[in-house]
Order: sequence, then structure tokens, then C-alpha cells
Amino acid sequence: MSSSAKFCVLPSRALKINNSLLKGLLATVITSAILFAMDAILHFFPNPIGPNSKELAAAVWVTVKLTVMAGIFGVAIGTIIALGKASTLPPLRWVCSFYVWVARGTPLLLQILFVFFALPVILPSLEFNDFTSAAVALAFNIGAYNAEAIRSGLQSVPKGQIEAAHALGLSRFTIFINVVMPQALRICLPPLVNNGVSLLKDSSLAYAIGVVELSNAASRIQSATFEPVPVLVTSALIYLTLTTGLTQVTNALERYLSVERR
Repeated sequence: MSSSAKFCVLPSRALKINNSLLKGLLATVITSAILFAMDAILHFFPNPIGPNSKELAAAVWVTVKLTVMAGIFGVAIGTIIALGKASTLPPLRWVCSFYVWVARGTPLLLQILFVFFALPVILPSLEFNDFTSAAVALAFNIGAYNAEAIRSGLQSVPKGQIEAAHALGLSRFTIFINVVMPQALRICLPPLVNNGVSLLKDSSLAYAIGVVELSNAASRIQSATFEPVPVLVTSALIYLTLTTGLTQVTNALERYLSVERR
């Protein structure tokens, strides 16, 4: 390739990277601004939304906090389980496979109820409040789905690169952080994003144990005002705003990683 051709390719690549970062930053700023201004925005809505704007805005933040907390621990659990399933120790693989089997084979609502009602009976020292119980159950559930996504990403890394890194004398931790994870992330990011969006929507099941998240607050308002249409439509719009913002941010990150790889 001539020097002039290289000069054309490099700015184009840099431009794509900058565009991806700009789109991700813009989506983050817009979504954050809507979240922080949620009360003020809903206040201008007609009845019954306007008079209940504070309750809805507070419930939105509960939904976001629940999703973020469960999402972070879910990714950590998924990474540990994915590594366990790739282990050469059969007992460890069996334990991790059993966890995935249980988490994916039972309803999420049942898991939430079990953590809140049954777990304190089995282990009295682990008595959680409603929010923590919901976060634990959601992380437990999403961790199993994340494990499969992360395992697929780890398996996509060519073994030759890992063997070459071992030959260079790199430690297992260094190989995992600098060789395996950057490449695996490009593969597992799309399914992890889908899991995150599902987690945001599934957080509505926390209403079953009394967590006042968005769906619970909407249900209370429509029960008190007997106006289900505006309340439920507004709730749907809020969910769409949150999921769209999350998707746009992660899509920008995915494009950035894709361009950087070339």
C-alpha cells in the first residue's frame, strides 16, 4: 500500500472511531439528562401523570438502580461461571453447569420470591430487604445468561494466540486481561446488551415483593385514579426511553470496538 493510500485509510479509521465515541457520549448525555429531569418533564403532563410526577420519577430511579446493581453483579457472576465451565476440573464444571441449569430453567418471579421469603428461612443470617432481594435474584438469573454469552466470546479467541502468549512467558492473568478479554468482548457484547435490556424490563417483576419500581408505581397510580391508559402509556414511553438509551450507548461501543479491531 502506498503512503498516500495509508494517509487516506488512517484518517477514515480515526473519523469512524471519533463518530462512534461521539454517538455514545451523546446518547449517554441525553439519557442522563432525561433521567435527572424526569420529575420536571412529567410535571407538565396532564392528569393523572402531572400530579404524580414525583412518585413516578422516584420509581424510575429505583428501576435504574436495580438494573445497574443487578447488571454489574450479573456480569461478574457470568464471567466467573464462564471461566468455571471452561475449567479442566470436572467438579467445578458440574457446579457451574448446575447453576446455569437452575437459573435458566426456573421462572425469574419464582427466584425473586425464593430469595425474599425462603432464603431467610434456610439461612437466617441472610435476611434481605425487598430491594436487595430483588437485586440478588435478578443478578442470579442474568448471571446464567451472561455466562453463556461470555463463554462463547472466550471460545472464539484462537488458541494459537493463547499458546503464543504462554510461550512469551506471560502470566495467566496477563493473558486473560490483555489477550483474551479484548477479543472476547467484541463477540459477547451484543448478547450482553440484549441481556441488559431484558434485565431492565424484568426488573418490573420486583413489584411482587413490594419494590416500588416503575411498574409498581404505575399500577398504584392507575388503581387510585382509574385512568389506566395515560399511566400505562407513559410508563411504556419511559421504558422505551431507557432501553433505547442503553442500546444506543452499547451500539456505539460495539462500533468503536469493531473499527478499532481493523
